[in-house]
Amino acid sequence: MTQLTNEKILITGPASQVGLPVVEALAARNEVVGLARFSRPENRERVEAAGARCVAVDLADGDLSVVPDDFSVVLHFAVVKSGDFAYDLAANGEGVGRLMAHCRGARAFLHCSTAGVYAHRGPDDPAAEGDPVGDNHRAILPTYSITKIAAETLVRFSARQWELPTTIARLSVPYGANGGWPWFHLQMMRAGQPVPLHPQRPNVFNPIHEDDIVAQIPRLLEIASVPATVVNWGGAPASIEEWCAYMGELTGLEPKFTETEQTVAPLPVSLELLNERVGRARVPWRDGIRRLVEARAPELLAG
Repeated sequence: MTQLTNEKILITGPASQVGLPVVEALAARNEVVGLARFSRPENRERVEAAGARCVAVDLADGDLSVVPDDFSVVLHFAVVKSGDFAYDLAANGEGVGRLMAHCRGARAFLHCSTAGVYAHRGPDDPAAEGDPVGDNHRAILPTYSITKIAAETLVRFSARQWELPTTIARLSVPYGANGGWPWFHLQMMRAGQPVPLHPQRPNVFNPIHEDDIVAQIPRLLEIASVPATVVNWGGAPASIEEWCAYMGELTGLEPKFTETEQTVAPLPVSLELLNERVGRARVPWRDGIRRLVEARAPELLAG
């Protein structure tokens, strides 16, 4: 499988759930710089311990002149979800435009977007890349979908404006040893709290393990283009009901559920384009969930 080696790489959001495993995987073979606000000292420590150099900048209004501009590739995972539309639009939307202008000499730019940009569809209707967008996450994250759609618009414009080959990857549910949505559900199960489900069941998504995220990045960069390539990013479909039941089998904890419309509705995506141009995710979701539990809560494993 293709690997990134001897590259100078900028990774934004390097201490995030998705970003940190990427930093850990790439820093050994490449020069990696992590860009974030680093408002928490422990986040800087984690990123530096992984082998990256840290640069503290707020993408909403920070001075990008302190950031090098000679990166060969940029991996943009940073996102803010403060609930303040003005700030989140500046950080997520304007911020990525400013970043692409600053790094316009790169050979490729990967923008990590979200499947949350799609309009609500239902558990049996996977969203393809050309389908309508909408305010999917309003019930729990009021600024998220709107500002991520705005960010995609800035990315599309910037790719054309600077002739910067770009891929927009609409990520479904990332998870792994560094956490993720299933981990939050396991914590709820452990506390005896009900896991929220949307009434339109089953609550299907496309979970993708952090190992597959890391493995697919080189190919996602290879397919970068002008205009930007847009591709869904996920693994085989699975539902919240299924992965909670499986975590119950592993731990002996009984999942409890509560139906509410104040949560994210089912959002499966079509992986036809991803599978064709990048390849299939290799970690089956059950194996990935088991590994998550082994890494984060081995004391819960039954037997």
